[in-house]
Amino acid sequence: MRQLALTDDILMQIEEPGRYIGNEINSTVKDKSQVALRFAFCFPDVYEIGMSHLGIQILYEMFNRRSDVWCERVYSPWPDLSEIMKERNIPLFALESQDPIKDFDFLGITLQYEMCYTNILQVLDLSGIPFHATERTDDDPLVIGGGPCAYNPEPIAPFFDLFYIGEGENEYNRLFDLYIQMKKDGSYSRRAFLRKAAEIPGIYVPEFYETEYNTDGTIKSFHPTEEKIPSVIRRQVDTDMDDAPYPSKPIIPYVRATQDRVVLEVMRGCIRGCRFCQAGMVYRPCRQKSIDVLKKYAVEMLENTGYDEISLSSLSTSDYEKLPEFIDFLIEECEKRKINITLPSLRIDAFSLDVMSKVQDIKKSSLTFAPEAGSQRMRDVINKGLTVDDIMNGAREAFLGGWKKVKLYFMLGLPTETEEDMEAIPDLAQDIAHLYYDTLPDKATRGGRCQITISTSFFVPKPFTPFQWARMYPPEEYLRRASVVNHRMKDEPNHKCLSYQWHEAKTTVLEGIFARGDRRVARVIEYAYTHGCYFDAWNEYFKPEVWDEAFSTCGVDPDFYTMRERDISEILPWDFIDTGITRRFLENEWKRAVTDQAVTPNCREKCSGCGCTQFKTGVCVR
Repeated sequence: MRQLALTDDILMQIEEPGRYIGNEINSTVKDKSQVALRFAFCFPDVYEIGMSHLGIQILYEMFNRRSDVWCERVYSPWPDLSEIMKERNIPLFALESQDPIKDFDFLGITLQYEMCYTNILQVLDLSGIPFHATERTDDDPLVIGGGPCAYNPEPIAPFFDLFYIGEGENEYNRLFDLYIQMKKDGSYSRRAFLRKAAEIPGIYVPEFYETEYNTDGTIKSFHPTEEKIPSVIRRQVDTDMDDAPYPSKPIIPYVRATQDRVVLEVMRGCIRGCRFCQAGMVYRPCRQKSIDVLKKYAVEMLENTGYDEISLSSLSTSDYEKLPEFIDFLIEECEKRKINITLPSLRIDAFSLDVMSKVQDIKKSSLTFAPEAGSQRMRDVINKGLTVDDIMNGAREAFLGGWKKVKLYFMLGLPTETEEDMEAIPDLAQDIAHLYYDTLPDKATRGGRCQITISTSFFVPKPFTPFQWARMYPPEEYLRRASVVNHRMKDEPNHKCLSYQWHEAKTTVLEGIFARGDRRVARVIEYAYTHGCYFDAWNEYFKPEVWDEAFSTCGVDPDFYTMRERDISEILPWDFIDTGITRRFLENEWKRAVTDQAVTPNCREKCSGCGCTQFKTGVCVR
């Protein structure tokens, strides 16, 4: 019988105690005396968010297939428990064993979004692990990071011993074998292990690299400090999606998670090439799972979980080539099991709407379009590949199919954006509202007024996208742009059908600094955490005044990272990583966007020579 890390009196006074007790259905429990390596996998946000993340479930399944490894989970304690743990000196613990994280061999932290960076320090702090990798001893866990934000690890590099660049299915076993062997033969020391680990493909050890700066603050050089350490870290890519590990028995949380359903990944990568989208670039090339494998996983996961809903996961589910056949299979399976199907990431066309009408209660659901930009000029700049005819035809089909609630997602602050582009956002929404009444002129047939929600986020340039050189704006300018949209919307004749929501501007600027920052930003993050910042992605806990103080006290100019368009010749903090996409391709796409405003075909229409043919897999070999 395991002992809980938290006593009953603590569990009774905190919100959602089920976040911390572990022992969920399908979680893995092993005899710790029988394993050679213990890995604590951390999602640095609250349990409900972390339990919804597919990547952790995949690697949790993969690691625990090994008899000599036990992978457990840990999430950021919510502020109510975090304060109690600090007051009572309770060490942060893993859910499965309830053992302190400090007793583990590895602490793996997945980096899904930049606004969780102070939560990384919260996890280290509560675990009793020194913030800086250079201050840790052989008795401390090795702290390893991975995930999308690892494509620019520099703003958090001092806090990590190593990073894994790419898809974890490839080289983790080699890393674990090295650690276990060095422990077994007595050759292990922290530095000796990291020195050998740095030679494994995809592994980046910040300690063995040095940055020099020019007088203007830009990077002069970035290079390894030891022999045989690679100067370029190459992204690891899983070339066979059918053989890739996947959880047929996903963990069932006690607390309702954000994604409270079976999630089935149908493919990885995207053919579309939107110039703002980091995921669409760094997960290239597009690779599909075979339909037989998907059918097998769908049945197994439904039987092993008891969930009443299944969702298909990908960046663009409509682009899965055997989607009609697979949907027919799912509908048949789910009808006999009384299970719902959700289909995110679909293009709004006749086929998709027909499918959704079969699997959704259309009276209750709303339909989501993501035009990203209001004007055709702006959609061409971002390479969205969506015309106004596509949008209006999709909306017309939706209205005829019974939908009357529509959500429209846009971005403000994109490169080359003008006032006319901003005003085009509510104009497009207004045109869709007009279309509703033109399509359904009979009041009795309509069944009520249409409801169109406009939502705008503010554009953040991300590494390894064609827009990585773009400038950002001060928070006041983002809010001004939102006000342009808002005022234009209120001037529209049918504005009572329209509503408008926009993103927090100050968190957008901070996200941009973290996304494209260098190692000098790390001291700002540390200062902010030690002065009370964490859970920055949650509006109720975001403290902009502390962040302003952190930049000022640390002598770091935030405008350096956001307010200037970067020169094409500048060394960028992430240039030492090779994702497979060539610098030449990104530069050419940047020029096609801001100078030519030209559209680049998707990967199935024509190969644009991005460089990913080197992986010899997926759409690149077909």
